[in-house]
Amino acid sequence: MLSLAKFDRRLLPHLSPSLQLLYSTLPLNPTNTIPKTPCHHNDSTKPLTKGQLKTLVLSQFCHGKFFNLTQNVVASPSVLLTACQNLITYHPADDLRDSSSCLYSLVSKRFSIEELGREIFENRFSVESNCVTLSGKGETLTLPNLKLKVFVETIRIVLENVYDDRFLTFSYGGRANMGRHTAIRYLKNSVENPSWWFNVHFNCNEFDKRNMDKLCSFIGEKIKDVILIDVIMRLFQCRVLRIELGGLYLGRGFPQECGLCSILLNIYFNGFDKEIQEMRLKIKEKNMKFEKNEIDEQHNSFYKPVKIHAVRFLDEILVITSGRKMLAMDLKSRVLRLLEEKLELKVDKVKTAIHSAVSEKIAFLGMELQAVPPSVLRPPMSEKAIRARKKYLRQKEVKALELKNARERNRKKLGLKLLHNVFKKLKTGHEFKFDFQIENEVQEIFATWADEVIQEFMESLEDRWTWHRMLTTGDFLSLSHIRNQLPQGLVDAYDNFQEQVEKHLSPVKAMKAMEEEKRRAEEEEERKYAKRTVEDLTKLCMKVCAPVELVRKAIKMVGFTNHMGRPRPISLLTSLEDADIIKWYAGVGRRWLDFFCCCHNFKVVKTVVSYHMRFSCILTLAEKHEATKREAIKHYSKDLKVFNIHGEEEMHFPTEREVKMMGDKNLSDPNPVDGVLSMVLVRLASEEPSHICAAHFCDRTDTIIYHVRLLQSILSVSPMDKEKWVPGMGAIHENLNRICLPLCSDHKSDLYIGKITLQDIDCTLGY
Repeated sequence: MLSLAKFDRRLLPHLSPSLQLLYSTLPLNPTNTIPKTPCHHNDSTKPLTKGQLKTLVLSQFCHGKFFNLTQNVVASPSVLLTACQNLITYHPADDLRDSSSCLYSLVSKRFSIEELGREIFENRFSVESNCVTLSGKGETLTLPNLKLKVFVETIRIVLENVYDDRFLTFSYGGRANMGRHTAIRYLKNSVENPSWWFNVHFNCNEFDKRNMDKLCSFIGEKIKDVILIDVIMRLFQCRVLRIELGGLYLGRGFPQECGLCSILLNIYFNGFDKEIQEMRLKIKEKNMKFEKNEIDEQHNSFYKPVKIHAVRFLDEILVITSGRKMLAMDLKSRVLRLLEEKLELKVDKVKTAIHSAVSEKIAFLGMELQAVPPSVLRPPMSEKAIRARKKYLRQKEVKALELKNARERNRKKLGLKLLHNVFKKLKTGHEFKFDFQIENEVQEIFATWADEVIQEFMESLEDRWTWHRMLTTGDFLSLSHIRNQLPQGLVDAYDNFQEQVEKHLSPVKAMKAMEEEKRRAEEEEERKYAKRTVEDLTKLCMKVCAPVELVRKAIKMVGFTNHMGRPRPISLLTSLEDADIIKWYAGVGRRWLDFFCCCHNFKVVKTVVSYHMRFSCILTLAEKHEATKREAIKHYSKDLKVFNIHGEEEMHFPTEREVKMMGDKNLSDPNPVDGVLSMVLVRLASEEPSHICAAHFCDRTDTIIYHVRLLQSILSVSPMDKEKWVPGMGAIHENLNRICLPLCSDHKSDLYIGKITLQDIDCTLGY
């Protein structure tokens, strides 16, 4: 066993001066020791669960820091296999997730897990030799191969276990269950009465060496691992790791984004998040304290404490305040000072402007936010809607009455038929001989009918009133001189009968109950109206809308609609198979529906998908087969049904009924739609030998070569040109245009539909 200090001194000559200086801060006699081999576990061919990985990482914690994570954790074959499990692109037909042996055999076909762990443990892994550089018109693009991706993913999951519990609650992006919809849910449910807000706009610039040194120093405050920091620096130097603030690819699943970008950005901004949290706590402490009864006594006043809310999704930052504008201006200056001085980032001060939350919309996370009264989000029913509802209720009552009459008529017919049959048998003197007793069943049927008739009668006030009047008025037994001449038993029986009539048939109590229920309903309606009125005057909520103009610009730019806004065919897609055309449209449509399902104007997006995209797909299929739109609809139907190779009917595009039923009931982290929208795979007719599938750890060789065509190259438009390109829409790197990728049928379909992105594919296998 070698001590940490003795082992690391052997590595000092191979490290940069800055890392040697960082190494000098390591304790000379740590309690943790390094094993001679990286295989810590008995079964190294089995991936770890989240709990096991968390326990393994925490076992390296000592004296407030983590030591030697690279050699003790990252180099473990079990942890590397866990990273492979995260990267592997499963298909629903695969059952490999439950079989660790199958997973191990798949990985072994590409490289040796044990050899990779040994190279990492001995610090012999070469980052540079596992990179592929793609050249094109602009800057070069460096991509990692599958082996380096596994190494990067292993570092990411280890850093995630170290830092995820230390990130603040308003830090979203790159974290499990902390995506876009989670941030939107927080804004809709927690932010009340906002007055002013601003979002931070960064100048489009990449992290340079100064920023990376600062990032490494932040990591060094919690992790003492020279090899880990050296690997991160080497990834940056060979341009595999590129962090560009204000760019077009962060958090979008594009291949030019390294798997470490999200977690490293959260680490870099963690100190900034803590400063914002301290500002929020100070403002909260300054708020005046009132007892609940004191606020309730003041009916004409409303207490609105000053609050600060912040949301950060990777490099997008939104700060909201409910105080005066001077507070927002002071908060903005402090935020910019933190970003420019402490984090050394360049902020666009012109675009980082303060806006009124009530009168101005603000763009954030690809959506538009505005503060509105509650009645805008939950408007009361209009007079037309009320009339329509009353008409529907009347129709419902008429239908129920028709069913009731039909049921009674059928019962009468059945009862008469039973009685006629029984009396006929008795009259002729036939003896009944049954193997079972039918008498009890007949009694139960008639008893059930009688109970239902009595229940319906007791619920009808008119029938009860009629029978009560008939049985209680105008009877001579109610006269005193007549009662004295009758037997006492008859009088008592009459009085008892009148008591039962009054008890069961008197409608007075029922009428009082109905009047009381009606009065309570009116009071409840008045209370709700008063509450709505007060909330509209005193409360502001967050309204989230889809950017309608940008959506229309996007569908026009891609070619779904013409200049008149009507559906049109996309001629480029006619070279694809029918099923692939439908899958491409379905991938765009479903991702848009998932992305904007949390918006207030979701109906607009539904119309775009259900009308513009659907009929654009129909017109594209009609153009391909030189048919009319009517013939295409007759063949594929409006639901765009196709048949697979087995002759089974499939539907990929969402049906009209399915689109109508969609809403914000189940929100999740949506995959961005940009990668599906801005890319087309064109099948090449080639006789080249089959290649292995480019998807991660897919061992299928029945592949087809596909040609990648990018939208910006087809349109000859630069994504940086905001007048022609849609602002906020990402763009795949230009050097990936016209690259050829071998894909199997399953992963090709998943890429079309949008289940996977180019980041889930080893683009270094392309040519």
